Amino acid sequence: MGVLPLDGVRDRIGVPDVAIPVGRVVELPGRGGSTYVTDTPGPSPDSPTVVLLHALGCTGLLTWFPVIEPLSERFRVVTLDQRWHGRGIRGEEFSLVDCADDVAALVDLLGLDDVIVAGYSMGSIVAQRAWRQHPGLVQGLVLAATTDRFQRAPYEHVFFTGMGAAMLASRGIARSRTAVAAARAAADAADVANEDVHAWALNEFRSTSPWAVGQALAALGRHHSRPWLGRIDVPTAVVVMCKDKVIPTARQYEIARAIPGATIHEVDDGHAGCVLGHERFVPAFLEAVRTVNARRRDFRR
Repeated sequence: MGVLPLDGVRDRIGVPDVAIPVGRVVELPGRGGSTYVTDTPGPSPDSPTVVLLHALGCTGLLTWFPVIEPLSERFRVVTLDQRWHGRGIRGEEFSLVDCADDVAALVDLLGLDDVIVAGYSMGSIVAQRAWRQHPGLVQGLVLAATTDRFQRAPYEHVFFTGMGAAMLASRGIARSRTAVAAARAAADAADVANEDVHAWALNEFRSTSPWAVGQALAALGRHHSRPWLGRIDVPTAVVVMCKDKVIPTARQYEIARAIPGATIHEVDDGHAGCVLGHERFVPAFLEAVRTVNARRRDFRR
């Protein structure tokens, strides 16, 4: 559901050698905590803004660092760590509804306008919910490696039902040494020199605890957006990962067809292609964002 397989493959993966934006920890008013945010300016003060939402088990920067610099040539680019990921908010439990509300709180805190919300895998689910819960906030959607629901095949139903029960039984771990250690690891991962991108990426990957991933998986198992996808009324692009074994490619095409007017942008890579196949993913993603932005302007006329 979005975990990038970085650990243990440092010497063979093609992690791009790019500058890592410097962010800051910000308190989200009314949301019960703080999160780590990067805010990369666009070419002008009135550049449209793209808020990037990361994949499961990752951080805002770990999913998106290959795309931030080229995207900032035309857009202001914002990332954040979602709940229980990296330096995101630590709450009682992981909730997709809370994640979407966190996005709205950050948009309000930064005083953003004309926002395009883009998500990868788990982030695409949160992006869907951001439109559903805050329709006036979202002016465009880019959904990459996405689906409308996870519990479709019998084996998936068994997996997610069991994951939900396991997470309910272990709620107390939110204050355990495992969670505390993950929070400290996230803080320690902040300022690795840009010349060692591999080491930085591995630190980011390790900053989210296995318990947090389990909680998020349980929440994803409860997601089902098909009943309201047809009501999405903002320009939308779907980036389809054509060799995806985590979220089957056929499901990604299905959700694109279910959203009125959604455009399709194909990437010949698998689920981790946002980083490991960045040379193919970045151009397709940039095209998707530019298409949504152009259609957004037409909508406003």
